[in-house]
Amino acid sequence: MENILIEELNEAQINEALFLVWKVFKDYEAPDYSKEGVDEFYKSINDESYLSMLRVFGAFKDDNLLGVIATRSEGTHIALFFVDGRYHRRGIGKALFQTVLKYNPSNKMTVNSSPYAVEVYHKLGFCDTDKEQLINGIIFTPMELEL
Repeated sequence: MENILIEELNEAQINEALFLVWKVFKDYEAPDYSKEGVDEFYKSINDESYLSMLRVFGAFKDDNLLGVIATRSEGTHIALFFVDGRYHRRGIGKALFQTVLKYNPSNKMTVNSSPYAVEVYHKLGFCDTDKEQLINGIIFTPMELEL
């Protein structure tokens, strides 16, 4: 997709990003989760302490936010990675991912992938490090990418 601008989000842009995250989660992730898992995810994206640990980037086209990626642990762990469903398979996620790789100070990147995103992470080069897990209703597969 042409003319995509990726930039680190400022505090004023975070609410718009979290709105997009929640919308995409409800559409693509929530169907795989129990009520407990949906509630836990919602709680996490509304937890100021958790959010303060994240470095968040957004993909924009004509001032419209199309996707979000957030890292923690000094840029070595992907905490949130969501692209508006209308823009899936257009390279926006890959561009967001390549951006955070530039800021990763280590030789690996980790993620706890939702069931929906496992295939996406495999395409980005991640390998499973353990079997699918369930904690507080959140379903995830631990994954790692050697850089």
